This record gives sequence, structure tokens and C-alpha cells, in this order.
Amino acid sequence: MFHRLWFCLWHLVGVFSDDKLKTVIVMEDDSFTLNSDLTEMRDDDQIHWRFGKYLLAEINKRTDSMTVYDDVLDGRFRNRLKLNNQTGSLTITNIKMKHGGFYTVENLNTSVIFMLIVYDEVTSVSVKEGDSVTLNSDLTEIMDDDQILWLFGSENTIIAEINLINDSICDDVLDGRFRDRLKLDNQTGSLTITNITTQHTGAYILINGAKPSLKAFRVSVYYSVHCCDSVEAVIRLVVTALVGVAAAAAVIVLVYDIRARRAEMDL
Repeated sequence: MFHRLWFCLWHLVGVFSDDKLKTVIVMEDDSFTLNSDLTEMRDDDQIHWRFGKYLLAEINKRTDSMTVYDDVLDGRFRNRLKLNNQTGSLTITNIKMKHGGFYTVENLNTSVIFMLIVYDEVTSVSVKEGDSVTLNSDLTEIMDDDQILWLFGSENTIIAEINLINDSICDDVLDGRFRDRLKLDNQTGSLTITNITTQHTGAYILINGAKPSLKAFRVSVYYSVHCCDSVEAVIRLVVTALVGVAAAAAVIVLVYDIRARRAEMDL
């Protein structure tokens, strides 16, 4: 079942245009809103939300009714659905792995499919600004049927991919923040970010549509602290102070010696 879901997921991306299929990747226990893309429902609007073939929620402005069916599928959605009566958007709270799948919103004019992917493990990576970091796919070799997709940020922007036809870097997205900084290993699917900056802080998602599998990384970038320079400066100050004290002591001894010699001569 899960394998078929991913197979359909991957091929639906090629079937529907971006405005008909939207990918949503959410961490387990988070909440997320599936937007109807309506700013305000009209008096004659009707909205239906479905999970697979099951009706989850509906709004009928003609009858001024709003209903949530959260007891379907053994109650997996119970007390987790919030329906916006103004826009028709649907919020799922405290998301679990079992909530992953295909959601459809239908109104009088159109329908949109949401592909909700839920993950439960995140690898935290901390890297110094200006350094490079490699996000490992954990694959030793990409097989002929592997389909690798790297996504970045809350909008799940595609930044790199390997498929049956070719491998490509999409580094001109997001105002070019990744331009000339990405290296994709076409043997393993691992992704390297070079000369990293704080702009590259965020979530990175690796999807292998053929396995199926998903890996999530949370990358944080910190500023370089020139501790060695600071320590060196302190050492120099200490040495200077010690030299100064030694010099002052030598002068005192010299003055005392001169005074002693003069006293002896006066005798």
C-alpha cells in the first residue's frame, strides 16, 4: 500500500500542473493548513474536502452549513480537523504518520490535490559560515530506477534532482541564494552545499520516489568566532605587562644601586 502511494505520488507530479497538485511535507506532531486558495467564499460556494475517497469536511454557503466528518477511518482525524468558514481552508493538527496521503479540495469551479508527506526523524547539522557541508543520502550507489529529489524550506522548493533521464541542479531558485554552491553526487545522490551562509539555514528534504524513502535535515549556520586572534591578543597584553613590570623592577634596582654607591663615596 505504502509503495503504491509513493509510486502514484511520483507519477502524479508529472501528470498534474503545479496548480492542480501541491506537495506538502510536514513533520510529525506539527499542524498544517491546506489552503483552498479562496480569499472569501461567495454565497453560492460549496467546498468538499476528501482524504482518498473519504469525505472529511464540507461547506455549503447556500444552506449556510459547515460539517466536519472526523470519525471516518477509525477516527484517525478525531479532534484534529479545523475548517475555516470564510476561506474553506482545512487545518490538520497534531499530524501523525497515518495522516499522510492524498487530499482533494473541490468547489464549483475546480479541484486541487494535495500530496501530504509526514516524516518523523530529522538529522540536525551545524556548520560554520563559509564552510561546506554534505547531506548524505545513505545510498552507496544509485540504481537505474531510483528517483532522487532534494527540496528546501517551508515551500518545499526543488533545488536538485536525479531521475531516469538526467541529473540537474536548480540553483537559480529563491533569488539565486544557491547559485554556484550546490554539488550533486550522481553516484550516491548526496548533496553538498559550498561556501554556506545563514541564508541556507533551514530544512532540507531528500525523497527517493522508487524505494520509497524520505530523509530530513535541519541545517543551522553559525558565524565564525576568531577565538585564536582573541587569545593571541590577550597573551600579547600579558607579555607586555610582564615586560613592563620587569623593566620597572630593573630601574628600581639600578637607582638603589647608584644611591648605595654614592653613600659609600661620601663616607
